[in-house]
Amino acid sequence: MYQFFFVLIPENFPYLLQGAVVTLELSFISMACAMAVGLTAAMGRLSGRRWIEWPLLAYVEVWRDVPLIVQLMVIYFTLPSIGLTLPGFWAGIIGLSLNLGAYMSEVFRAAILSVNAGERAAGLSLGMSRIMVYRRVVLPQAFRIAVPTIGGYFISLLKDSSLVSFIAVNELLRHGTILIANTFRTMEIYFMVAIIYFVMSFVASRIVRRIERALTPAYLQRQRRGLRMMLAVEPVPAE
Repeated sequence: MYQFFFVLIPENFPYLLQGAVVTLELSFISMACAMAVGLTAAMGRLSGRRWIEWPLLAYVEVWRDVPLIVQLMVIYFTLPSIGLTLPGFWAGIIGLSLNLGAYMSEVFRAAILSVNAGERAAGLSLGMSRIMVYRRVVLPQAFRIAVPTIGGYFISLLKDSSLVSFIAVNELLRHGTILIANTFRTMEIYFMVAIIYFVMSFVASRIVRRIERALTPAYLQRQRRGLRMMLAVEPVPAE
């Protein structure tokens, strides 16, 4: 125990944190790209044009139905055979973004469809263009609805980014594997890796909760507090 806290952690934790920085870079860049891909795919599938809808549907089905590790392997090891060689970091970004983008497209599509159609009709009746209706009426509400799910996917992305270690990206898990090969302290190193993943995921969940609270209108917050108070009141037993 003494050696773990006063020898292993001071010696190895800074090296693991370097890998954690790469993990965060992968996660943030991939999340931003996935949201852009997902929103574009969702809007295309809702456009009503089959020549746009069918290719996007095929993309969603393929990237959701094939394991992420296989997608990463194809991008990193197969594309060079056709003359397209990518560094491991950017191959990981592309794989994570396209994979998560397929899931995000369904999230955005469901959120957009959940917005009352009467609000779109009201915007059009006021002389707003279809693009302006989406930008000012539909998308702000859809984004607020999708925030909890987006936050959950980001937390999953933090953990799924460990798969890029298989394509030689020096993120957190790969740094841990390197330390294990040098120190032969498997349990202790993996325990430190798990702690770092937990802290990153815990902080991310709290940030998402704050964002969700900030985007929720005041009247909805009051309704939720009232509902929680009603549920907290214990029913009086019948005599």
